[in-house]
Amino acid sequence: MNQYQAYVYAYPHKTAYRPLPAPLPALRDVWDGERLDSLFLYMHVPFCEMRCGFCNLFTRTGAPEELTGAYLDALDRQATAVLDALGGEASFATAAFGGGTPTYFTAPELERLCDIAGRFPGFGTTPLGVETSPATATTDRLTVLAERGTTRISIGVQSFLDEEARAAVRPQKRAEVEAALDRIRAVGFPTLNIDLIYGIDGQTPATWTHSLNSALAWRPEEIYLYPLYVRPKTGLEHRTQNWDDQRATLYRMGRDHLLAEGYEQVSMRMFRLPSATANGTEYCCQTDGMVGLGCGARSYTSRLHYSFEYAVETRLVRSIIDDYVCEDDFTTARVGFELTDDERRRRHLVQSLLQTTGVDRTGYRSRFDTDPLDDFHADLTNFQARGWLEASDDTIRLTPEGLAYSDAIGPALFSPHVQTLMSTYEPR
Repeated sequence: MNQYQAYVYAYPHKTAYRPLPAPLPALRDVWDGERLDSLFLYMHVPFCEMRCGFCNLFTRTGAPEELTGAYLDALDRQATAVLDALGGEASFATAAFGGGTPTYFTAPELERLCDIAGRFPGFGTTPLGVETSPATATTDRLTVLAERGTTRISIGVQSFLDEEARAAVRPQKRAEVEAALDRIRAVGFPTLNIDLIYGIDGQTPATWTHSLNSALAWRPEEIYLYPLYVRPKTGLEHRTQNWDDQRATLYRMGRDHLLAEGYEQVSMRMFRLPSATANGTEYCCQTDGMVGLGCGARSYTSRLHYSFEYAVETRLVRSIIDDYVCEDDFTTARVGFELTDDERRRRHLVQSLLQTTGVDRTGYRSRFDTDPLDDFHADLTNFQARGWLEASDDTIRLTPEGLAYSDAIGPALFSPHVQTLMSTYEPR
């Protein structure tokens, strides 16, 4: 089985979303009857100073001040509609600003972003994670974020070697990275996360170890190790893709190195210091809802996942953003995926199994009145036979080798319907 098929950070995948049929569902109806006591607030900022060669996120470069200001205006209008739909009963357990690069916004714009988020109950007293980049992690921006309660800063470094950064179409200098990390530590956040990528052209075990040790010099509370993927409509789209052995070797090196340094493994990608609990939250991605604001943001209820249109191609991204900033009616869901009972079970399984804690069988039975080993007997038995999975009376979890195959196991659990939708999706 191909070890690197897809990074499964959510289920169903966004390429399974389709325009919802008319009449479009009203947000009030979508959220009616949902649990609102432990929500995740996500705000998407679709702007970057540059687009990396591996990036397929919804973002554009070179946005002028007029556009960023109009985008914040639209976010504020959308917040009004969403708050009305939630009916004053919502309680948020955690929040995040993602992108794109939220710190593309200036310090005053970040203040306004926090003001908009502050309209949602609990913001400012719950954990807040924010993504940044070396070029935009300036002291004034970081200070605003710290003062507004940010508990986790995540910075995409990818490699501490300039030539590898260039190979990933990320034209940054190590001196710029080090200066940004200096500023982040000086301002002070409970949790620093550093993202690194393995599988870059020219990368070797020695250079990978160099980047790992360079990151460890900052003793970040979290480190994410991402395998390089080449996706349609990205800068690296036409690069040769047959490099599984290299990625597999570097993954194991990185995993073993971080474990030896005292980090614990949370998933195939995430490693953290055992004492890093400052960004802890009661939010549970298997069962709790997510409220997404902005282009590129997705929202999750138990029965419907919805969003705006998605694209990677520059021309289409700009067009979608232009339409968003002119929008006055945010009262309906327009693009999404309706979850059947089977899809809800699959989502719970995928979201649990790809974490080191695995599937709590008692919790699963309580929610669905069935057992995961019965619901997904063929798939789980297959994984078990390969040595990827172990089961007890209480838990089903991946073995260390199974975790290494997370990007094959996740897609293997997608329903035939989702697989069909994804295979017929036309990249744009």
